[in-house]
Amino acid sequence: MAEGGVGTIGAERYPKLPGPSVDLHLLRDRLLDRWQARYAVLNCGLEISSLHNEDWALAMARAVNDWLATEWLAHDTRLRGSIVVPPQSPGSAAEEIDRLGRHPGFVQVLLPVRAETPLGKRRYWPIYEAAERNRLAVGIFAGGTSGNPTTPVGWPSYYLEDYVSYAQAFQAQVVSLVSEGVFTKYPRLRVVLTEGGFTWLPGLMWRFDKNWKGLRREVPWVDRPPSQIIRDHVRLTTQPLDEPDDPKHLVETIEQLGSDELLMFATNYPHWQFDSDEGVLPSGLPREVEHRILAGNAHDTYTF
Repeated sequence: MAEGGVGTIGAERYPKLPGPSVDLHLLRDRLLDRWQARYAVLNCGLEISSLHNEDWALAMARAVNDWLATEWLAHDTRLRGSIVVPPQSPGSAAEEIDRLGRHPGFVQVLLPVRAETPLGKRRYWPIYEAAERNRLAVGIFAGGTSGNPTTPVGWPSYYLEDYVSYAQAFQAQVVSLVSEGVFTKYPRLRVVLTEGGFTWLPGLMWRFDKNWKGLRREVPWVDRPPSQIIRDHVRLTTQPLDEPDDPKHLVETIEQLGSDELLMFATNYPHWQFDSDEGVLPSGLPREVEHRILAGNAHDTYTF
């Protein structure tokens, strides 16, 4: 990884990497120093959305955010954080965003991809308004316990099915955010899709554009092809990577995105599939594209 790069990581605990979420020294040794990272964004994937008591959910979110600021951000200037909010209570979530919005250590708001309703719905708009007001990105991560099936056709039997189906959830949220007019209402908003892959995006944009041409009267606020809106407002992290055996096929997929501004480097640390420091990007990418992925796109998305 080039010096000055930016990575996103998750603050969670996994048995194959003992204690990374509670040991700053391990984080420095295994990630920040080893990768020569200038900044790293911490995402704490606590399932606040599973709490039915909205007061409790807000209290838990505030506790997590204060812990993150006190125990992590205050001890290393390279660290930045994501504000955990209760998505089931958008008004309270907006208050929490405003409470921490001017804290220099927080750069985005974190939402789970599995939500009670599609994230483009107007019930969530106070969250986006607060994020835009505070110049924060909105990060959508692979998590959440909404009570809805993980697939469009019902509940799966196995974790394998559940895990693979997360890509469908990310696609549904992208379609919702664009179709409901979130980016028209909040033109400075940026959304970052974390841990959802990206190889599915070219096909989705092609289909989205095709069907928009026939149904655009239904959504007049979508005033240009959806693919253009996605390229302007949506960013995706590189891990976990759905990488084919032949690296050139991945390079072709990246080219099909139609922009070198969409992808942001991520490590997926401390998950068990956390990448080594070799082979994090496919061979054959132009040097300027590598720089955009490793650092430039994150610098343009976040306020460091």
